[in-house]
Amino acid sequence: MSDCLFCKMVAGDIKPTTVYEDDEVLAFRDLNPQAPTHVLVIPKTHISTINDLQPDQAALIGKLFLAAQKVAKDEGIAERGYRTVMNCNREAGQSVFHIHLHVLGGRAMNWPPG
Repeated sequence: MSDCLFCKMVAGDIKPTTVYEDDEVLAFRDLNPQAPTHVLVIPKTHISTINDLQPDQAALIGKLFLAAQKVAKDEGIAERGYRTVMNCNREAGQSVFHIHLHVLGGRAMNWPPG
């Protein structure tokens, strides 16, 4: 989508601080970090919300979590612990309508989250 911030990153029009990339997934540092490590993992395919996922995209969603696992290991937070979060729609806090998995770590996480 031409007006999607994350699609512009995938296309190379905007250069994020990339920490991981493969043919289907891009992971980059959040511009407004909520923890010492805050990385967003996105599919290169535009999917607006979790509600828009299709059954044939299940493997792609699994790849987002495998990329999150790699990011956590590479960032040195895997053993101490990290949180993954995916928001769906405005009331849940989704501000960019291209699904993205937050990887947060480097500090203790509180529960409930908010």
